[in-house]
Amino acid sequence: MYVLFEDAGKFMAGRIMSEAEASAQVELDSGKRVKVKSAHMLLKFDKPAPAALLLDAAALSQTIELELAYECAPDEEFGFGDLAQDYFSAKASTTEQVAALLCLHEAPHYFRRGGAKGRFRKAPAEIVQQALLAIEKKKQVQAQIEAWSADLVAGTCPEPIREQLYKILFRPDKNTPEYKAVVEASKGSQTAPLDLLQNAGAIASPWDFHWQRFLFDLFPKGTGFPVLQAPAIADELPLAPVHAFSIDDSHTTEIDDALSLQGLGSGRVTVGIHIAAPGLALSPGSAIDQLGRARLSTVYMPGYKITMLPDSVVQAYTLIEGRDCPAVSLYVTFSEDTLEVQSAETRLERVPILVNLRHDQLDERITQEWLEGEDQSDHADVPVSRATLGFFWRLAQTLKARREVVRGKPENFNRPDYSFKLERASNDTPPLGDETVLIGTRKRGAPLDLMVAEAMILANSTWGQWMAQLGVPGIYRSQASLAPGVKVRMGTKALPHAGIGVPSYAWSTSPLRRYTDLVNQWQIIACAKHGATAALAAPFKPKDAELFSIISGFDATYSAYNSVQSSMERYWTLRHVQQQGLEELDASLVKEMGGGIWLVRADTLPLMFSVMGAQNLPRGARVRVKLADVDLMALDVRGTVIAHLDADAALDGMAVETDEDEDNLPAGPVTIAVDLSDSPQDLPA
Repeated sequence: MYVLFEDAGKFMAGRIMSEAEASAQVELDSGKRVKVKSAHMLLKFDKPAPAALLLDAAALSQTIELELAYECAPDEEFGFGDLAQDYFSAKASTTEQVAALLCLHEAPHYFRRGGAKGRFRKAPAEIVQQALLAIEKKKQVQAQIEAWSADLVAGTCPEPIREQLYKILFRPDKNTPEYKAVVEASKGSQTAPLDLLQNAGAIASPWDFHWQRFLFDLFPKGTGFPVLQAPAIADELPLAPVHAFSIDDSHTTEIDDALSLQGLGSGRVTVGIHIAAPGLALSPGSAIDQLGRARLSTVYMPGYKITMLPDSVVQAYTLIEGRDCPAVSLYVTFSEDTLEVQSAETRLERVPILVNLRHDQLDERITQEWLEGEDQSDHADVPVSRATLGFFWRLAQTLKARREVVRGKPENFNRPDYSFKLERASNDTPPLGDETVLIGTRKRGAPLDLMVAEAMILANSTWGQWMAQLGVPGIYRSQASLAPGVKVRMGTKALPHAGIGVPSYAWSTSPLRRYTDLVNQWQIIACAKHGATAALAAPFKPKDAELFSIISGFDATYSAYNSVQSSMERYWTLRHVQQQGLEELDASLVKEMGGGIWLVRADTLPLMFSVMGAQNLPRGARVRVKLADVDLMALDVRGTVIAHLDADAALDGMAVETDEDEDNLPAGPVTIAVDLSDSPQDLPA
């Protein structure tokens, strides 16, 4: 005797070995014995054999016309045997009964389960109609998926897939037909999805891919601004008795900072550090503030930038030459001989801006030799005197040296800064990706750079300590030590920054370009207006949840922006390699990656990549590398060492790559993770 039974939604059959009142021992064709409850037994039979029965019944069930079966079935609850008798004949065979069971089980849109196993009930006619429409729609969608898949394999990208391209690649909804078509085509053609879509023309160019991905990830609603009017500053501000000057590159429109000097030659010199003051006009929660908080920072890349604030707002508060500009000014008085700090004062005022100096136009003339009098060239066209610039140069070197004493080691910035210039008519629109790129160098710590950098460090540190003394919270950057793995962190407490060598450090000098600086400016303004009671008047109070929310959002967004900047610079560097037809580069070994692969840094380009063939060479050794083909999609190029350039080289040539920097090295050749946030030469930006 055999029995058909249901187990976990599957129908099985086997020989009954023994039977009790509530269960039976059943042997399956595989030889396995199972215990089957009586309630799960659906049909006992003598023939055919179980395997043949299930096979024949499955085939017969496919021939049953569901519409006819639905009409034949009774309106009340029924068993599968009842349907077999109505559909086939009054003496329906075992095979026919099991076929009816399989048909009922596989058509839930026509028949629903009854109260016991093997029992069913007809679904209402309207439900059946809805189900049939859904099944037909599903067939149509599947047909569309197959058609799109065929198009992709044939090298054509359907428009619906093109429109969903970046969502499919980076944030897919796996239930959409567009995604399923790409998966099906990828599997069918045994091609990676990105290669498949590129071959099908979905990606216009490698640049377009990287640019559109950046927009998709960080600016899904576009980079434009609504039309907003910059509010005027209501405060009656006194006019400062100075003539200030700024130092930026020629493309800078958000001029946040300027310098001034009083008392030169008197023994007491007052240095003015003047910061653009949007915080005097904008208020937390305003429409413009919400724009700034949404973006959190200006995004920089070669040949283009996306500003944090609309240009109309920037131009209302930027420190442009020839204008008396509202500013938050820090005046620090020094002994002219020893350069010891004697006093510091913060004022809210209007500052006459004499000139906006552009360092890319002056670096070759305003040199260390000229500033120190060794070069007697008469740069009459420079509107700031050599005496003034010379004093700022001496002050910058002194402040840097003092920080290095606290830091415990000198700052070694022996690699150049690289500049990217795209040959095109205007930088007002995004690049197309095919422009000729010129990569220039300028030594880190150039005099004009160092003057600004040290002044901004002085301001950020002084204001940070001042807020802490008054009990006003701010947004600080701190680093507990220079030990390996100790990262720079953001918080609301005035803690030391070991990497810079200052007791506290609060970004405050770029309020037009960084949202944290705007927040800190609001707090500094409260300190300047209210003094000892500033903690009560400041927009953000101690332990304010909003501050922590801003820190969290800024940290993540700023890291993402830095990653974008690095990726875009890598793209243009690789384009330069292609455009110049470079087949070989000289480089230095940076880090062994394992498997005979080394990470190297090019000597004359901002490029790190992996090479083979550097076995048994020390870290820091200089090598000549033969380049393989550049992959602009993956932002990758690899190479092979063909010569060892200095057999005696060791770590002496790699002063920057100390243990404290080990964690900042890129994990591979595709992404360069360069942390510019706390490098003094980059702080003014």
